[in-house]
Amino acid sequence: MALLNVKPYDKWFYEEKLKNFLPDTFIDCHTHIWIPEHIVGVDNAHRSQSWPGLVADSNPIEDLIETNAELYPGKKVISVLYGQTMVNIDLEANNEYTAKAAEANGFPALYISHPSESCEHIKEKFAKHPCFKGLKIYLQFAPAYIPSDEIRIYDFITQDQLKLANEMGWVVQIHIPRPGRLADPVNYIQLREIEDNFPNLQLIIAHLGRAYANEDVGEGINFMKGTKKCVWDFTANTNEDVMYQVLSEFGPERFIYGTDFPIFRMKARRVVENGVYINEIPEGEFPKASIAGDSHMREIPYPEAEKITFFIYEEIDSCRRACERLGLGAADVNNIFYGNSARIFGVE
Repeated sequence: MALLNVKPYDKWFYEEKLKNFLPDTFIDCHTHIWIPEHIVGVDNAHRSQSWPGLVADSNPIEDLIETNAELYPGKKVISVLYGQTMVNIDLEANNEYTAKAAEANGFPALYISHPSESCEHIKEKFAKHPCFKGLKIYLQFAPAYIPSDEIRIYDFITQDQLKLANEMGWVVQIHIPRPGRLADPVNYIQLREIEDNFPNLQLIIAHLGRAYANEDVGEGINFMKGTKKCVWDFTANTNEDVMYQVLSEFGPERFIYGTDFPIFRMKARRVVENGVYINEIPEGEFPKASIAGDSHMREIPYPEAEKITFFIYEEIDSCRRACERLGLGAADVNNIFYGNSARIFGVE
């Protein structure tokens, strides 16, 4: 049985809008893999949205590879792997599983670090697994006493860990915290500090700074002008206007593709109302009780729902439209989907 429910409309969408836009080989800079055994206890932190957890209760490497095969027929996908970012994950086991999956498939990987980890422990893991190209850090791992809305980047990566990443020339991929997203001065000031103070690490700003609505940008993009190295991944972002702004200011050589699989294998499209993103999903996609009261989720009845395709297709199509607005050519698109990440993650 196929992992995904690929319908005629999905096939049409891919063939007509995406197939010729995408390079034959591309790199996904942002994927999560884990198995049920890595989940220990219950995630009571409630520091992120609940809807992403509805898509899959696990995502073993086999499911990820099958997802790529089903969604991108005729293409080769190189996935940058890392584990699941929940407080109730066994990070030691999940990071080890990720490394072995990366080694078996010739993929790069990122190490999910915890702010309580010593630099010596992290260095040991990188020495054991050269597939690790850097750190994936996440707000969930900030100390439990800090209210979710008050978390800062420095609460989930330490200065010593940043110094280590800088010394080693590692990637640091950051999912920024706080309700204001990229528009929050605490976020963009700390991003700029990391860029300026640790010039040898490769900063990746995940999800375009979580600017899913135009209102989420604020002064964030303007404040980051003048930076020379940081790159923006547009993972799980379908906002063509924000993509256009980032591409305009930083160029296609600092813009990279990611999926957030398994999350973005769901069927959905995104709209923005009053500055808040809403994922419109086909009626019955998830149990009604699981999305009741979630301001980010809205069911769409059939037959209209037949025109809702995979979320990742919507993301890629938004990028396609932004590239067309800027008049970018095939070489620029190849850099966005392959060349930039190949350089960053050492893919040959």
